[in-house]
Amino acid sequence: MNEESRRMNPRKLLPAIAVVVIAVLIGLGLRPGAVLIDSEPVSRGPLAVTIEEEGRTRVVDRFELSAPIAGQVRRVSLEVGDEIEAGQVLVRLDALPAPALDLRNIQESRARVAALEAALATAREEASAARASSRFAREEAGRLRRLGDDGLVPRNIVDQSASEAERAEAIERSARFRVSTAESELEAARAALAYAGGQDPAASGVFELTAPVSGRVLRRWFESARVVQAGEPLVEIGDPSALEVEVDVLSSDAVRIEPGMRVLFERWGAETPLEGRVMRVEPIGFTKVSALGVEEQRVWVIAEITSPREEWRRLGDGYRVNARFILWEEEETLRVPTSALFRDGERWALFTVEGGRARLNHVEPGRRGGLYTQLLSGLEAGQQVIVHPARDLADGARVR
Repeated sequence: MNEESRRMNPRKLLPAIAVVVIAVLIGLGLRPGAVLIDSEPVSRGPLAVTIEEEGRTRVVDRFELSAPIAGQVRRVSLEVGDEIEAGQVLVRLDALPAPALDLRNIQESRARVAALEAALATAREEASAARASSRFAREEAGRLRRLGDDGLVPRNIVDQSASEAERAEAIERSARFRVSTAESELEAARAALAYAGGQDPAASGVFELTAPVSGRVLRRWFESARVVQAGEPLVEIGDPSALEVEVDVLSSDAVRIEPGMRVLFERWGAETPLEGRVMRVEPIGFTKVSALGVEEQRVWVIAEITSPREEWRRLGDGYRVNARFILWEEEETLRVPTSALFRDGERWALFTVEGGRARLNHVEPGRRGGLYTQLLSGLEAGQQVIVHPARDLADGARVR
């Protein structure tokens, strides 16, 4: 056999090459494509566990003036929001003609006067105790401030003492308000007793209801002159500069909230949230029907605003705020997106991206926030994790 016969004919190789190329193309076509994913790196940053609910502001000390006797009320000239001073005449009431004497009413009026005298004495004692506590808190805050300036006391202790002094002053103001209210109620009861006894309550026959404290008019029940019965409300007053926030939360969340816990008030009308502190969690729950028609057990949580008054001076009584209770927070911790975690049997897992492929990793999560979850072990900062992994995503699958 000569050399030319031993040499392969190129035309005879074309069919074999074509078969190989077709087989390769078919294999590439049947090969699974890369899965499209969203990824985010493991990072270090702040993390907080919170409870978020809607609340509303309310005046801490509000006083409702009511008619001590049945009579003719003159036209109320005050408008809602008007500033008033303690002792200012708010409503004038003309007494109706005296009815026949009723011995039972006279005895009831005397008993009411005696009870209000005792209540006034109690209020004065409480005001005295609050005044002493406020004076001690101010002196303690001044002493710690001087020690803090010398570097002998930590700054947080100094700030805490200043906050306690402000709180003591607020309690003292409330106590003084209660004394003023008790004095006003006692004066009205004495006038009613004189009226019940057939005596002339005033030379002019006119009752003048005065403001027990300084503040603003929060509400008036009517404007024009009219006849009212004893006990009918006339005007409500209060001090809008002393506000607190009431928030109704689920009872299952209320057990996790404690007095003194930090709270942020958001979406109240400005971008900067207001600082606050939980004052009390009421021990009685109530039933409320949600927007979806589900009955829920709710609990009232009362919080105070600790931010400076200048930052929220435009807030008033009954304004809507969004309260975010800080159950736990840390300034810097290892965290991953919460949506990246899923259960793999009895353990928590997530997918990382390594060399264009998904790799299954078992991790130990810690506290869970809204968007992020604390990571105790399993990964390091900077590793890319797959956010919202598909159910059929498997270990080793190609991703992009």
